[in-house]
Formats: sequence, C-alpha cells, structure tokens
Amino acid sequence: MVEQLSVFLENTTGRLAELTRALGDAGLNMRALMVADTSEFGVVRVICDRPHAAADVLENAGFSASLTEVIAVEVPDRPGGLADVLEALGHAGINVEYAYCFVEPSADAAIDIFRVDDPVRAARVLAEAGIQLANADALYLPDSRPLSDIVDTGV
Repeated sequence: MVEQLSVFLENTTGRLAELTRALGDAGLNMRALMVADTSEFGVVRVICDRPHAAADVLENAGFSASLTEVIAVEVPDRPGGLADVLEALGHAGINVEYAYCFVEPSADAAIDIFRVDDPVRAARVLAEAGIQLANADALYLPDSRPLSDIVDTGV
C-alpha cells in the first residue's frame, strides 16, 4: 500500500502555487499530482517522497491535508496494460473510485495509483493475477520521524 496526500484547496488564483511552494520550501518532492475541481474547491492528490512530513508542512501552512491509503500498480507500457488491471479488479467486484498515473523516464512501466473500496483485497487479487504492485519504498521514503527532526537536520 502507498500513502497519498489529499488536500482540500480553495479554487482561487495562486492557491495551488502556494501548496507546491510550501512543499518545495520544506525540501519535499512530489512524485505525482492530480487535481480534481469544482467551481468552489478542488482536491489535490499527491504522491510525495515523505507523505507524513508533507501533511505536517501543509497543515502548518493552513491547508486541510490528510493521508489516504491507495494501491500503486506497475502497469506495463503496452496496449491493454491498464485494461488488464481494471478487468482483474472488476471481475473481483472491486470498485475503482479514482485513478491517476505517472511514468518514470527510465522505466518500462507506468505507475498507476488506484483508490479502491477494498485496498487489501485489491492488492491480493492483482498479485494473484500476476500484476506487479509497486513497492512503497520505491516511491517514497519512510518518514515516521517528527517534522522537527526532518527540518532541523536538513534531511
């Protein structure tokens, strides 16, 4: 499983820039970003190199941020790769609430992020179907340390 940062964001000029600047100034790197919007607010979903530290930074900067468990799947870069993943989930009766992806320039696969109604079961179903889950350690650093430790040491 992977932890995704979810941030509620007012749909106003410059607010997304403020969010990304807060992360950047704290030395936190975004691996993926997805924005879903309405006329009044948006939800920004971020895979960040240190999700707990990112949540702390954003909360301290006045954003409403939370961590959500999602699954990350290595989808082969070939026609039908995503369809294979979605069919495996669908045949098992697992609902995909939303999804987004990113590609590492040196990789043969995209990393697709899925929010599903049962992530533990989804991970098992995909593994049984021979579909590779992305390891959280490959996507971000473990960061159970308090933010003050990270900021004070410059890590």
